[in-house]
Amino acid sequence: MQSTQINEQIRDREIRVIGDNGEQLGIMSSRDALKLAEEQDLDLVKISPNANPPVCKIMNFGKFKFEQAKKDREAKKNQKVTVIKEIRLSATIDTHDVEVKAKNATKFLQAGDKVKVTIRFKGRQMSHKEIGNTVMDSFFKLIEEVGVIEKPARVDGRSMVMIVAPKS
Repeated sequence: MQSTQINEQIRDREIRVIGDNGEQLGIMSSRDALKLAEEQDLDLVKISPNANPPVCKIMNFGKFKFEQAKKDREAKKNQKVTVIKEIRLSATIDTHDVEVKAKNATKFLQAGDKVKVTIRFKGRQMSHKEIGNTVMDSFFKLIEEVGVIEKPARVDGRSMVMIVAPKS
């Protein structure tokens, strides 16, 4: 089904009509409004179908479609896409390695991306989850001036996950 009804597709008994240059022409039958639009070589376009009575405007439909497409493109261009970058740590990671990974995470956060920090537990490390919490805390202390914790560290299966978002 077409999203916008035009000309003969408008089946309502009474409609509120707006002229080509924005003036109110009042409430009339859809047949009379269509005749009015045809006299001006323009289209009758339903712009507010949920109003009571529905609102229709006399306009050039091709121009209207072009303006709508232009607005949609502009809105899409201004949309911000959030990217999640992943940093993987281990429970037995060395302090210098944590610093290197924190430097990378800082770059990601400054670029506006979110960072997912993951620690994968191997073997018997599962019984020492507090080591994972310590590593996560020390990692976050290195990046806390550029990021905030969006989801705190929690265990999910054999891994611990924390999501850090950039500070606004």
